[in-house]
Amino acid sequence: MSKITIVDLEVFWRVGVSDEERAKPQRLLVTVDMSLDFSSASLSDRIEKTINYQAVVDGLLKFGEERSWKLVEKMAANVADWVLDEFNPQGVMVEVKKFAIPQAKFVSVSLGKSRNTK
Repeated sequence: MSKITIVDLEVFWRVGVSDEERAKPQRLLVTVDMSLDFSSASLSDRIEKTINYQAVVDGLLKFGEERSWKLVEKMAANVADWVLDEFNPQGVMVEVKKFAIPQAKFVSVSLGKSRNTK
């Protein structure tokens, strides 16, 4: 199985347990790892035979604009479901990095889903 990975995409989404924390978008880094068989794309050199990662990035940048979450865990699950629905990989792993604790570089949540366990 092959994969396409988008690493540390910078987004500004609303997330936090308190209303105050969700009041304005905060910087997050999102990594999306999509498993798929792109052997036919590597032979044909055709984008239609793979996942267009630019389309994934464009969609992710808009994904959180009108949403807010209390938990990063819920956010990661929503992103994974969206990627599965929109781009049809065999599986997806989503990691979200949040910069909420000054003493830590970041806090991250990772979640994996596959098409048949969505």
